[in-house]
Amino acid sequence: MQRKKILITGGAGFLGSHLCTRLINEGNDVLCVDNFYTGTKDNILPLMDNPHFEFMRHDVTFPLYVEIDEIYNLACPASPIHYQFDPVQTTKTSVHGAINMLGLAKRVKAKIFQASTSEVYGDPKIHPQTEDYWGHVNPNGLRACYDEGVRLVWPNALRFL
Repeated sequence: MQRKKILITGGAGFLGSHLCTRLINEGNDVLCVDNFYTGTKDNILPLMDNPHFEFMRHDVTFPLYVEIDEIYNLACPASPIHYQFDPVQTTKTSVHGAINMLGLAKRVKAKIFQASTSEVYGDPKIHPQTEDYWGHVNPNGLRACYDEGVRLVWPNALRFL
């Protein structure tokens, strides 16, 4: 089996750091990218000496030029206390971050996993939601920067590649 080079954005977050560990244990090389807005160095500290792990401090709202085989785009503050602190940056992380990662995937012909959330549905009126449900989101509420950011990215990401 050939070792894959995998990029994980938001890799120093809780989910991202565990994904880094899993993918390394499966025999891959992992490039973890994070700007430490919500992720922490403590989450990836156990991986720092691993020869198959590389860390890059980078904000996904700016383009990234690396050679990789797969991308897991997890970058976005998901906690209200964090995304409400800087709503414009939250929206940029969702939208520009996804555009930049999709562009990278297209350029290097990499597979990409674009993380999303049930927030694309907002406060749903039906349970469970089907893929054709348009949702019930308040575009002016406290959560709008996060909700609308992921709503904008999710359907459009599928059309990009």
